[in-house]
Amino acid sequence: MLLDEKVCVVYGAGSIGGAVARGFGAEGARVYVGNRTGSKAEALAAEIQGTGGSARGLEVDALDEASVRAFVDAVVAEAGRIDVSFNLISVGDVQGTPLVEMGWDDFMTPIEAAVRSNFLTVKAAVPHMPRGGAVLFFGGEGDPVPNYSIGGFQIGLHAVEAMRRQYASELGKAGVRFVSLRTGGVPESIAADFEEASELREMLAAATLTGRAATFEDVGAVAAFVASDKAQTMTAATVNVSAGALID
Repeated sequence: MLLDEKVCVVYGAGSIGGAVARGFGAEGARVYVGNRTGSKAEALAAEIQGTGGSARGLEVDALDEASVRAFVDAVVAEAGRIDVSFNLISVGDVQGTPLVEMGWDDFMTPIEAAVRSNFLTVKAAVPHMPRGGAVLFFGGEGDPVPNYSIGGFQIGLHAVEAMRRQYASELGKAGVRFVSLRTGGVPESIAADFEEASELREMLAAATLTGRAATFEDVGAVAAFVASDKAQTMTAATVNVSAGALID
């Protein structure tokens, strides 16, 4: 298996975070899921265990330094190290309001949450990573979104990408890799009760070059490969999982 006995921590038990955690578990990793709602982390861990994987769910607030350190300390006390870290918590973004009409707090919330959570989780994990460790980010950079007001969300992704480049430059000699994943949208992440769910799913598929958008399973599989030793030469890079919806 790609991640046999690797110790992987995942912050966030939502749609993409859950997909990555499942992908890690399917490839033999020891997965530690952290979420602000502990019961949600435990449920995801139980699901991974139910398919034969190894997982544990713990409560953690990725925006609180003491909470992140306590989570990492608990993982290291049990597993001895951290091989892979991935953070994708909800950043509280407000969308649909033009920037010129948006309040400062609504604009800055996703930027601050994305930057702070990644800063804290990387800072806590790296001292416990052996050579060959990997930190995965989510989002990547993208062009401005036309005809839709996305608030500070996209700007937050750009800020995290700048962090990823700096981390890769500073920690490359220590043998720690930094890679971002970008999807262009996953139809499965759209709630079934969303009023325009079917139209939006069709739009995401139509935007690809293959006529098929990424699934959760696709994202998890790519994340597992990028986190594995098979991808040991990949760092300071973005991996495109969009089926051509995003063109590099």
